[in-house]
Amino acid sequence: MEKKAQYRLHAAVLLASIWGLSEAALGMGLRKCAAVLSGSLMTGVALLFLGAGWVLTRRYWVLILMVIIASLFKLFDAVLLSLPVLHGAIGNPIFAFFMELAALILFLSVLQKHLVKKTHGQAVLGGLSALLAVNLFPLVRFATGVPACVVSGTGFPLSLYYAYVAVGLSMVTVPMGFWLGDRIASVEARLPSRRQGLIHWLTPAAVIICLVLVFLIRKA
Repeated sequence: MEKKAQYRLHAAVLLASIWGLSEAALGMGLRKCAAVLSGSLMTGVALLFLGAGWVLTRRYWVLILMVIIASLFKLFDAVLLSLPVLHGAIGNPIFAFFMELAALILFLSVLQKHLVKKTHGQAVLGGLSALLAVNLFPLVRFATGVPACVVSGTGFPLSLYYAYVAVGLSMVTVPMGFWLGDRIASVEARLPSRRQGLIHWLTPAAVIICLVLVFLIRKA
């Protein structure tokens, strides 16, 4: 693998670790259902990091790798919280990661490439991906056996009730993710070749730091 590709893969792994950390921070103290808007906010955050990973590598398998890494952070969370993998606070968010991934990949393959290069096209990509993901999420009960959280006093899933929040936020976060990916790529372009290898050491260190921070968040 050439140095440029290695640098960008390491950057994607780092982004996935920060995503895993942000999930722990946003879901702090969460042991049952999503707290009102938290699931919608997490959808926007997930698509931000996936968008950045896509711009960096243009590889679907890297996006899958990022979701696996974020899922491993959730499993680490399960250990810290002494929860089973199929608990609603663990299995359900992991299911959401994969639905967000599937939705993003679908619309990346469907939307015209020249449209996605523009900010408004990226906003459309984010909105459509979030809309599909939140509509797929109620299927989680078939994957984990735990139904999606519902609005208090109703049987209406929170993911659908606050779909407008996830869609609106993702229309902002996906363009932000594309911008972030471009900035990381521009840093790589300016670094001397001998210094690009530093990320090989920085990435595992950053992953460990993120895991330690998750531990501290849960034990605080």
